[in-house]
Amino acid sequence: MSGYLLEMKGIVKKFGGVSALDGIDLQVRPGECIGLCGENGAGKSTLMKVLSAVYPHGTWDGEILMDGQPLRAQSIRESEAAGIVIIHQELMLVPELSVTENLFLGNEITLPGGRMDYPAMNRRAEMLLKELKLNDVNVVLPVMNYGGGHQQLIEIAKALNKNARLLILDEPSSSLTASEIEVLLEIIRGLKAKGVACVYISHKLDEVEAICDTIVVIRDGRHIATTSMRQMDVRQIISQMVGREMNQLYPKLERTQGEVIFEARNVVCYDTEKPDRRKVDNVSFTLRRGEILGIAGLVGAGRTELVSALFGAYNGRSEAEVWLNGEKIDTRTPLKAIRAGLALVPEDRKQHGIIRDLDVGQNITLSVLGRYARFTRIDREAELKTVSEEIARLGLKTASPFLPITSLSGGNQQKAVLSKMLLTRPKVLILDEPTRGVDVGAKYEIYKLMLELASQGVSIIMVSSELAEVLGVSDRVLVMGEGQLRGDFINRDLTQEMLLSAALDHS
Repeated sequence: MSGYLLEMKGIVKKFGGVSALDGIDLQVRPGECIGLCGENGAGKSTLMKVLSAVYPHGTWDGEILMDGQPLRAQSIRESEAAGIVIIHQELMLVPELSVTENLFLGNEITLPGGRMDYPAMNRRAEMLLKELKLNDVNVVLPVMNYGGGHQQLIEIAKALNKNARLLILDEPSSSLTASEIEVLLEIIRGLKAKGVACVYISHKLDEVEAICDTIVVIRDGRHIATTSMRQMDVRQIISQMVGREMNQLYPKLERTQGEVIFEARNVVCYDTEKPDRRKVDNVSFTLRRGEILGIAGLVGAGRTELVSALFGAYNGRSEAEVWLNGEKIDTRTPLKAIRAGLALVPEDRKQHGIIRDLDVGQNITLSVLGRYARFTRIDREAELKTVSEEIARLGLKTASPFLPITSLSGGNQQKAVLSKMLLTRPKVLILDEPTRGVDVGAKYEIYKLMLELASQGVSIIMVSSELAEVLGVSDRVLVMGEGQLRGDFINRDLTQEMLLSAALDHS
């Protein structure tokens, strides 16, 4: 016996003749946590979809052994029966069903005669959520009553309920707060102690460093290195991922800012569920030509609501006066905002950024389709020329512009959304969590693009939960707390502690 719980040998997966995976090997021991690292499009999620039989045996080449025995799963149910459970980057919950019904979907506890034993399932659901420190969840309510962080932990509870022997976590912390991430890492430590193996995929390399025993790096579908975490640090992981030394996480570009060109006055957003409550409470600020303005704050501070209201995309009642180049502009709808010179790359690209049924090229040109209209038809040749130029400009990894947008990795989808909004030639570009779910190499490229745009006179507003990112890129930082503006700082000798202090200041 090899001592491995799982062995993947020489895995090859092709899409239309293009190799997404080119002979990947992976071994995992019981109780071991593997950090699977690589840039967006490296093949991490594809490899895990092979393992969990999202891509069934026969659609790829190579061999998978579980406990030394060949595993030839034809369905997710078969891979789960072998003890392999995957938690996808996109949540697989049914919003209208209760928390309990989601936890037991396909694995219901039944009474004689086939009726579901709801009391037993509710008790088990409460016990699972208690393990995850989710004490404020009513398991009989629909899962849509709870936010993204809670839903992510509910997804993890669903996996635990299937008695996983190998748990695959694909970007599990992308929608979690710092305290929820700590809970998640503690859960994984507990699972490891019980002999459960884990494969942890995350662009947050501090988490990888904290929880993983072994680092496996893949690049462009090929295996690069397998190394003990004890022999590695974050900088070495980054170097293996991108194939080059990255001595600087944030690029620098000397540039000057111009006069104030944008002003938001008295922005108010009302809670959609409690109409008397203000989620943004009378916020005003200015923005200079070529300035990068970071907006920081804790979860629930009102950052996304603020920028959504400026772009006419807030889904509740809002009020705002928006001025551009000394003139009051109408931004009551996204279309009016775009025509006035604003563009927004939204926080949730899956829901608000991409059209899943369209291909890569169609998503990129969607906001400026009128440019290619020739009477009753679209000039496909001109459109394709623009798409090709944009793919090259942003380094977007796709075998073809005609592939479905959903076939791209999360980071490359983000680049497509960014490209779509840049084609509108905005004077003010609003980026809400622009690097969420994006690897370090792609992050660097996005930061570089932001600096280049700013040097060309585009003014940028960036919302980010990562304080290091806010400090690394911004010229000036607004801090929000409980819907109010708590601070406006020039980014000179500014620290994360100062920003956090301002965010928590209730005076």
